[in-house]
Amino acid sequence: MTARAHYKIIFTGPVGAGKTTAIAALSDIPPVTTEQKASDETAQRKSLTTTSLDYGIMRLDDGQSVHLYGTPGQERFDFMWEILVEGGIGLILLLDAAREEPITDMNFFLDAFKDLIADTGLAIGLSRVDLVERPDLLRDAMLKELMNKGLNPPLFYVDAREKKDIKTLVRAMLYSIDPELNHA
Repeated sequence: MTARAHYKIIFTGPVGAGKTTAIAALSDIPPVTTEQKASDETAQRKSLTTTSLDYGIMRLDDGQSVHLYGTPGQERFDFMWEILVEGGIGLILLLDAAREEPITDMNFFLDAFKDLIADTGLAIGLSRVDLVERPDLLRDAMLKELMNKGLNPPLFYVDAREKKDIKTLVRAMLYSIDPELNHA
């Protein structure tokens, strides 16, 4: 990585998957959030929701910085997705294992971000697995679905509150771009 380049990782996924929490856990600065009181069906899941973006910075061991951008999870804010992915080097897809259809969620976001995924790295974090009886069955079904799509991204169980979990996810995504990268 060169000193003057700007590195940008995009965090996406459905409402409640942990995007805002993950960026807050990983950021070396207080994150910028655009959370507002949820006023639609989202309010049944959580009181606040991201309306435009979350932003943080992760400093690497070599002095470089990676900018962390979180997308809103609601489809009605999808106009922000196109804006936020511009210049992204990779995508972190966070999925809530406790949602009704996490595989449907995965397919939706893989399709919505297919252009970015085709040109960059991808890693998937499965959050809230503690609320699912057999997360291993869900993970296996997701891996099968990914293989059917010709994708083989790293997929981890994560706790979005845990810096080490999110850092591992970012490292895996960076490694998928360039196996020589090990600075995160």
